[in-house]
Amino acid sequence: MTTAKPASDTASAASPAKAPPRERLLDAAAELFEREGVGVGTDALCRAAGVSKRSMYQLFAGKDEIIAASLERRAPVLSAFLLPPPDEPASPRERMLYVFRRLEEVAQDPGYRGCPYVSTLVELKDPEHPASVVALRHKGGLAAFFRAEAERGGAADPALLARQLTLVYDGAATRAGTGAERLDGLALATAGALMDAAGVGE
Repeated sequence: MTTAKPASDTASAASPAKAPPRERLLDAAAELFEREGVGVGTDALCRAAGVSKRSMYQLFAGKDEIIAASLERRAPVLSAFLLPPPDEPASPRERMLYVFRRLEEVAQDPGYRGCPYVSTLVELKDPEHPASVVALRHKGGLAAFFRAEAERGGAADPALLARQLTLVYDGAATRAGTGAERLDGLALATAGALMDAAGVGE
């Protein structure tokens, strides 16, 4: 039988003050940028992280670098959630549909705000911004996954199918994240129809 810690001990152990300032800044950035956008000021960011602006500038060149580092830090977690395990014994079609099932699943969360990479790109409107470079690289990784699976699945034009599926993913994530659309299987069905048209069967 496990004995629960006293509330004060538990709160102390979970306190973000226990984390190094850099980690606290990146944690706060991930939360604030997703909820309010990357336009959040450095004062609000430092306040949320419990870190002084002086300390922030000792760790990062500025907010642009924090946005980029926050996106980079989230990438492994997002990829692990979104993509099927590499050793999963499934057909290329099922591996591609896995991505859309995960999207449909997470989009049901009332707090879902869409793809953080797309949101960042739209807000910044600058492909040369350090965070845009990170976002574009990771969006390219999703397209590369689709293309590789499309090739394995015998698609007539794997590059085209990869672009189409990426477009559906980004559009569905954006509309669900803004509350403009309930997916309810729509993204999954659209992806399946594109695969049918490309000749990717079961």
